[in-house]
Amino acid sequence: MVGFLIITTLWLVLVLTGNALIPNPLMADMSVIDVIGNVYQAGPEGYAKSILVNIFFGAFFGRVLIETGIASTLIRKVVELGGDKPKITMILLCFVVVLCFTSMTGIGPVIAIAVIALPIMQALGIPSSISLFGFMGSIMAGILANVTNFKQYQGILDGMAPGEFADAAYSFQNYFPFGAISAGIAFVIVMIVCCIALSRHEKSHAWAAVTPNNQPQADAPAISWISVIMPILLVVCLKLQVIPAFFVSALFALLTCGKLKNGYDKISQLISKLFTDGSVDVAPMIGFLLTLAMFNNVAVFAGPYFEAVIGGIFPSNALGLTLLMAVLIPAGFFRGPTNLVGCGTAVAVVILGAASSLPVTFLYPLFAITTIVPQHLDITQSWVAWGLGYTKVSSKGFMKYTIPVGWVIGIILLFMNYFMNGMAV
Repeated sequence: MVGFLIITTLWLVLVLTGNALIPNPLMADMSVIDVIGNVYQAGPEGYAKSILVNIFFGAFFGRVLIETGIASTLIRKVVELGGDKPKITMILLCFVVVLCFTSMTGIGPVIAIAVIALPIMQALGIPSSISLFGFMGSIMAGILANVTNFKQYQGILDGMAPGEFADAAYSFQNYFPFGAISAGIAFVIVMIVCCIALSRHEKSHAWAAVTPNNQPQADAPAISWISVIMPILLVVCLKLQVIPAFFVSALFALLTCGKLKNGYDKISQLISKLFTDGSVDVAPMIGFLLTLAMFNNVAVFAGPYFEAVIGGIFPSNALGLTLLMAVLIPAGFFRGPTNLVGCGTAVAVVILGAASSLPVTFLYPLFAITTIVPQHLDITQSWVAWGLGYTKVSSKGFMKYTIPVGWVIGIILLFMNYFMNGMAV
C-alpha cells in the first residue's frame, strides 16, 4: 500500500514534467490540480463505488462459512472418505478448498481453513512444502472462478478502458465457463505435481486431530453444504447480482445451521460480528487496492509515453499477444509487469492501446491468467507469507514448485483462451 502510494507520487511528478515538455493529449485542458484530483480522489472513489462493496460482502460470506462450521465439516467429511490414504485424502481435501474459494475471499478465511487442512495433510505424512503448495495452489484454482476477484480485475481494467469491461459489456456470466474450466485444469495440474512429489518421499504417518487444539465440532447439516457454491450458482444460473447472491447464500447457511433461532438481538449481533470480522480480514487488501486505483489513474496518463517507448513490442493480434504473454508469465511473480495487482497496470495500458481491436472476451481472461496464477502462488501474497511462517517452509522450498508449475498452468490457460476466445478474431 505504502509502496504504491510512493510510486504513484513519483509517476505523477514524471507525468507532469513530461506534459510540460511534450504535451500529453490525455491531459489537454486539465490543470495540475485537475490531474492531482483525478489520481488521488477520482481513482479511489471510482474503484470503491464499483468494486470494494463486493469484496466486503465476499469476506462477510467467508466468515459465515467459518462460523456455521460448513467449511470445517466438509473438510472432516473428505478426510473420513479418504481414510488413511494420503494422496486420495489430499486430493479430496484440496477439491473442497477449490470449491470454497470460488466464493470466499480474504486472509481470514484462508487461515481459518488452513489451520484445519494443513495439519491433516502433515499428519498423513505429506511433507510441509507439498502440503502448502497443494493448499495454496487449490486456492489459486478456485480464484480463477471467483466472482469477487472477477469484479476486482474487471474494475481495474475498466478504469483503463472505460465502458469496455463494464458489466453491460462483459459480465461474470460471460467469463464463468472459461473460469470454471481454467479452475479445473489448474487444480488437476497442481494435484498431479503434488502426487508425483509425494511419491518421492517415504511414508511417515502420524495421524492427528482434524481441528485445531483437538476441539470437537458438530457437523453442519448436509443441506447447508451447498452454501459453498450457492453464490456462483445464483450469479451464473439466475443472473442475480453479486451482493444479493452473497446475502441469500449467507442467510441460507445461517438458517440451515440453526444460527437464526436466538432472537432478533442475538441474530443482529451475530451478523454484525461476521461483517466486522470479514471487514477486518480484507482491510489491508482494501487499503492496497485504493492506492492501486491511484496508480491505475496515473498509469493511464503515462500511457502515451510508454506507448512511444515500448508500444512496438506488443503484438496487436491475438496469437502474437498470447505467445508473448506465455513467455512473460514468470514476470507476474513478485507483483511484476504482467500482474494487474502489481506494476502490470502500466503495461496493461499499453497492451490495451496496441490491441484495441481485440474483443474483451479475449483480453479479460488474458489479464486474469497472468495476474491470478502467479499472484496466488507468490510469496508476496499475504496468506502465502502467513503459510510459510505457519508451516516453517522456506521461500525457496515453496517457489521451487510454484514458479515452474505456475508457468506451465499459465501457458496452458493462455492457449486455451486463444482457442476459445481469440482464434476467430
